[in-house]
Amino acid sequence: MLVKLDAELIMEVHVDCPERLVVGDTDFGFLRVIPIIGGFFSGKLNGKVIPVGADWNNSLGEGRMENKASCQVFAKYLLQTNDGVYIAIENLGYRDKSKMEPTIKTTPSFHAPKGKYEWLNYGVYVGSLAPSTVNDVAGVDLKIYKML
Repeated sequence: MLVKLDAELIMEVHVDCPERLVVGDTDFGFLRVIPIIGGFFSGKLNGKVIPVGADWNNSLGEGRMENKASCQVFAKYLLQTNDGVYIAIENLGYRDKSKMEPTIKTTPSFHAPKGKYEWLNYGVYVGSLAPSTVNDVAGVDLKIYKML
């Protein structure tokens, strides 16, 4: 029996990350580190992305980076709500480059302090991540959903 899964949009996040630091080919793929320099989020909570953290982007497969079969991303950074609360976010995702679409499917998780936003620490979250540009600064847009 198939079970229908429902999800609720929790937040939309724009992350500014214009610079790519190339580590290069490693035994585990082609590694780039993408510093996170700011951004903003809105939805069930609102605020800004603190300029700390990075996305560790690893293209997998053989040969040059553009020939890689898939890409794994792992970003860890910090959000600050409009009322001053810091919330850490970790986002693991994958993209199958053979499908030629820029969207990456992700599984975010949160580390919120006890109190008003503690509910973020519980549940299963999924997201989508796509490249974007805001005010001529390259970045990514994320939509984060909580599974119901």
